[in-house]
Amino acid sequence: MNRAVVFGAVAGIFAFATVAQAEQLFTKDTLKTWDRDKVAGGEGTLYGKFSFTRNDAKKDEAIKEIGWMTLQPGASIGPHKHEVNEDAYIIVSGEGTFTDSAGQESVVRGGDITIARKGESHALKNTGNEPLVFLDVVGQQ
Repeated sequence: MNRAVVFGAVAGIFAFATVAQAEQLFTKDTLKTWDRDKVAGGEGTLYGKFSFTRNDAKKDEAIKEIGWMTLQPGASIGPHKHEVNEDAYIIVSGEGTFTDSAGQESVVRGGDITIARKGESHALKNTGNEPLVFLDVVGQQ
């Protein structure tokens, strides 16, 4: 086999590996900003930095959205129902009030995880004095 063919094959493998890594790693400086006001009838702005959003995900991909989210003090995501997907909030820092499908309110802080499964509703409000930071992961079968 000549060197050009070997080099071409190795370059092709390297290019494939680079593409695969690009789809699995989303560095902080490549995240997409998607800020939204009064989400689901809530108050203030929901600030978001996303690896990808539901608008980018492919039909056969189970995870539709992953983002670092921030609610400033007093801001909220209003109550909303998940008809076709599931939504998990992984609380990183701050303090808030999570409202579940039954209307039950619970205090959430860094380290807590909430989930709204298909058919369930939820809401979140920053009731603390500092930003409420959380990861938002949306999945759908």
